Amino acid sequence: MASELQRSKITTVFGAMDVDGDGFLTEADFQALTDRWTKARGLAPDSPEAVRLSEIMMGWWTTLLAASDIDRDEKVSLDEVLLVVDQLAGMPDAVTGTASAMFEAIDENGDGRISREEYRRLIETWNGTATDTDTVFPALDLNGDGYLTADEFSQHWYEFWAGDNADAPGTWVFGRFDLPLGAR
Repeated sequence: MASELQRSKITTVFGAMDVDGDGFLTEADFQALTDRWTKARGLAPDSPEAVRLSEIMMGWWTTLLAASDIDRDEKVSLDEVLLVVDQLAGMPDAVTGTASAMFEAIDENGDGRISREEYRRLIETWNGTATDTDTVFPALDLNGDGYLTADEFSQHWYEFWAGDNADAPGTWVFGRFDLPLGAR
Protein backbone atom coordinates (compact mmCIF):
# COMPACT_ATOMS: atom_id res chain seq x y z
CA MET A 1 0.00 0.00 0.00
CA ALA A 2 1.33 3.44 -0.95
CA SER A 3 2.66 5.51 1.92
CA GLU A 4 1.37 9.02 2.67
CA LEU A 5 4.46 10.47 0.99
CA GLN A 6 4.01 8.35 -2.12
CA ARG A 7 0.33 9.27 -2.27
CA SER A 8 1.23 12.98 -1.98
CA LYS A 9 3.85 12.78 -4.73
CA ILE A 10 1.65 10.84 -7.12
CA THR A 11 -1.43 12.95 -6.38
CA THR A 12 0.56 16.08 -7.23
CA VAL A 13 1.82 14.81 -10.58
CA PHE A 14 -1.49 13.10 -11.36
CA GLY A 15 -3.31 16.40 -10.89
CA ALA A 16 -0.90 18.13 -13.27
CA MET A 17 -1.28 15.40 -15.87
CA ASP A 18 -5.08 15.31 -15.62
CA VAL A 19 -5.40 18.27 -17.98
CA ASP A 20 -9.20 18.22 -18.15
CA GLY A 21 -9.55 17.69 -14.39
CA ASP A 22 -11.99 14.78 -14.65
CA GLY A 23 -10.11 12.60 -12.14
CA PHE A 24 -8.73 10.23 -14.76
CA LEU A 25 -5.71 10.14 -17.02
CA THR A 26 -6.67 9.54 -20.62
CA GLU A 27 -5.04 9.58 -24.01
CA ALA A 28 -6.52 13.06 -24.49
CA ASP A 29 -4.69 14.29 -21.35
CA PHE A 30 -1.38 13.02 -22.70
CA GLN A 31 -2.08 14.56 -26.09
CA ALA A 32 -2.90 17.88 -24.40
CA LEU A 33 0.36 17.70 -22.40
CA THR A 34 2.25 16.92 -25.60
CA ASP A 35 0.62 19.85 -27.38
CA ARG A 36 1.36 22.16 -24.45
CA TRP A 37 4.99 21.04 -24.36
CA THR A 38 5.38 21.40 -28.13
CA LYS A 39 3.98 24.92 -27.94
CA ALA A 40 6.16 25.86 -24.93
CA ARG A 41 9.23 24.82 -26.89
CA GLY A 42 8.10 26.72 -29.98
CA LEU A 43 8.10 23.62 -32.18
CA ALA A 44 6.13 23.30 -35.38
CA PRO A 45 3.67 20.39 -34.87
CA ASP A 46 5.13 18.43 -37.79
CA SER A 47 8.81 19.09 -36.96
CA PRO A 48 11.00 16.06 -36.20
CA GLU A 49 11.42 17.29 -32.60
CA ALA A 50 7.66 17.59 -32.09
CA VAL A 51 7.06 14.17 -33.63
CA ARG A 52 9.68 12.59 -31.32
CA LEU A 53 8.24 14.40 -28.29
CA SER A 54 4.81 13.05 -29.19
CA GLU A 55 6.22 9.53 -29.59
CA ILE A 56 7.76 9.70 -26.13
CA MET A 57 4.70 11.13 -24.39
CA MET A 58 2.21 8.88 -26.13
CA GLY A 59 4.51 5.91 -25.53
CA TRP A 60 4.41 6.77 -21.84
CA TRP A 61 0.62 6.84 -22.06
CA THR A 62 0.58 3.40 -23.69
CA THR A 63 2.86 2.01 -20.97
CA LEU A 64 0.82 3.60 -18.18
CA LEU A 65 -2.45 2.36 -19.64
CA ALA A 66 -1.16 -1.21 -20.02
CA ALA A 67 0.23 -1.29 -16.47
CA SER A 68 -2.51 0.61 -14.64
CA ASP A 69 -5.87 0.30 -16.34
CA ILE A 70 -7.15 -2.58 -14.23
CA ASP A 71 -10.78 -2.32 -15.35
CA ARG A 72 -9.78 -1.80 -19.01
CA ASP A 73 -11.93 1.31 -19.47
CA GLU A 74 -9.21 3.19 -21.41
CA LYS A 75 -8.63 5.61 -18.54
CA VAL A 76 -6.49 5.49 -15.41
CA SER A 77 -7.58 6.59 -11.95
CA LEU A 78 -5.29 7.79 -9.17
CA ASP A 79 -5.94 4.56 -7.28
CA GLU A 80 -4.93 2.50 -10.31
CA VAL A 81 -1.66 4.44 -10.58
CA LEU A 82 -0.99 3.95 -6.87
CA LEU A 83 -1.40 0.18 -7.25
CA VAL A 84 1.38 0.21 -9.82
CA VAL A 85 3.53 2.51 -7.68
CA ASP A 86 3.38 -0.15 -4.97
CA GLN A 87 5.24 -2.50 -7.34
CA LEU A 88 7.84 -0.11 -8.78
CA ALA A 89 10.51 -0.58 -6.11
CA GLY A 90 10.95 -4.12 -7.46
CA MET A 91 11.00 -2.98 -11.09
CA PRO A 92 13.97 -0.61 -11.38
CA ASP A 93 14.55 -1.35 -15.08
CA ALA A 94 10.99 -0.40 -15.97
CA VAL A 95 11.26 2.86 -14.03
CA THR A 96 14.64 3.83 -15.44
CA GLY A 97 13.43 2.94 -18.94
CA THR A 98 10.78 5.63 -18.70
CA ALA A 99 13.40 7.95 -17.19
CA SER A 100 15.56 7.56 -20.30
CA ALA A 101 12.69 8.45 -22.59
CA MET A 102 11.71 11.45 -20.49
CA PHE A 103 15.33 12.61 -20.31
CA GLU A 104 15.45 12.61 -24.10
CA ALA A 105 12.23 14.63 -24.24
CA ILE A 106 13.46 17.21 -21.72
CA ASP A 107 16.93 17.58 -23.26
CA GLU A 108 15.76 20.06 -25.90
CA ASN A 109 19.11 20.67 -27.56
CA GLY A 110 20.25 17.04 -27.43
CA ASP A 111 23.50 17.81 -25.60
CA GLY A 112 23.08 14.91 -23.17
CA ARG A 113 22.19 17.03 -20.17
CA ILE A 114 19.26 19.03 -18.81
CA SER A 115 19.86 22.71 -18.12
CA ARG A 116 18.03 24.81 -15.52
CA GLU A 117 15.96 26.34 -18.31
CA GLU A 118 15.03 22.96 -19.83
CA TYR A 119 14.02 21.73 -16.39
CA ARG A 120 11.96 24.85 -15.66
CA ARG A 121 10.17 24.53 -18.99
CA LEU A 122 9.32 20.89 -18.20
CA ILE A 123 7.86 21.74 -14.79
CA GLU A 124 5.92 24.73 -16.08
CA THR A 125 4.55 22.64 -18.94
CA TRP A 126 3.37 19.92 -16.56
CA ASN A 127 1.89 22.44 -14.14
CA GLY A 128 0.47 24.64 -16.85
CA THR A 129 1.69 27.73 -15.01
CA ALA A 130 4.83 29.64 -14.12
CA THR A 131 6.67 27.73 -11.39
CA ASP A 132 9.67 28.60 -9.24
CA THR A 133 12.25 25.89 -9.83
CA ASP A 134 15.24 27.82 -8.47
CA THR A 135 15.22 25.99 -5.13
CA VAL A 136 14.60 22.54 -6.59
CA PHE A 137 17.15 22.43 -9.38
CA PRO A 138 20.25 22.76 -7.15
CA ALA A 139 19.02 19.85 -5.01
CA LEU A 140 18.68 17.71 -8.14
CA ASP A 141 22.05 18.75 -9.57
CA LEU A 142 24.07 16.32 -7.48
CA ASN A 143 27.49 17.21 -8.86
CA GLY A 144 26.82 20.97 -8.88
CA ASP A 145 27.77 21.50 -12.52
CA GLY A 146 24.59 23.37 -13.43
CA TYR A 147 23.07 20.47 -15.37
CA LEU A 148 21.28 17.19 -14.76
CA THR A 149 23.01 14.22 -16.32
CA ALA A 150 21.12 11.18 -17.54
CA ASP A 151 22.34 9.28 -14.46
CA GLU A 152 21.22 12.03 -12.07
CA PHE A 153 17.82 12.25 -13.74
CA SER A 154 17.36 8.48 -13.75
CA GLN A 155 18.17 8.33 -10.03
CA HIS A 156 15.68 11.12 -9.27
CA TRP A 157 13.00 9.59 -11.47
CA TYR A 158 13.34 6.32 -9.58
CA GLU A 159 13.30 8.11 -6.22
CA PHE A 160 10.12 9.92 -7.20
CA TRP A 161 8.14 6.98 -8.60
CA ALA A 162 9.43 4.13 -6.44
CA GLY A 163 10.91 5.86 -3.42
CA ASP A 164 9.51 6.65 -0.01
CA ASN A 165 12.16 8.99 1.38
CA ALA A 166 11.14 12.63 1.88
CA ASP A 167 14.81 13.60 2.03
CA ALA A 168 15.69 12.09 -1.35
CA PRO A 169 16.26 14.79 -3.97
CA GLY A 170 14.08 12.89 -6.44
CA THR A 171 11.07 13.53 -4.23
CA TRP A 172 11.04 16.98 -5.86
CA VAL A 173 11.66 16.00 -9.49
CA PHE A 174 8.23 17.37 -10.48
CA GLY A 175 8.61 20.44 -8.26
CA ARG A 176 7.71 21.33 -4.69
CA PHE A 177 4.55 20.18 -2.95
CA ASP A 178 3.36 20.10 0.65
CA LEU A 179 4.72 17.08 2.49
CA PRO A 180 2.22 15.11 4.54
CA LEU A 181 2.58 15.40 8.30
CA GLY A 182 5.14 13.00 9.65
CA ALA A 183 6.89 12.50 6.29
CA ARG A 184 10.19 13.69 7.75
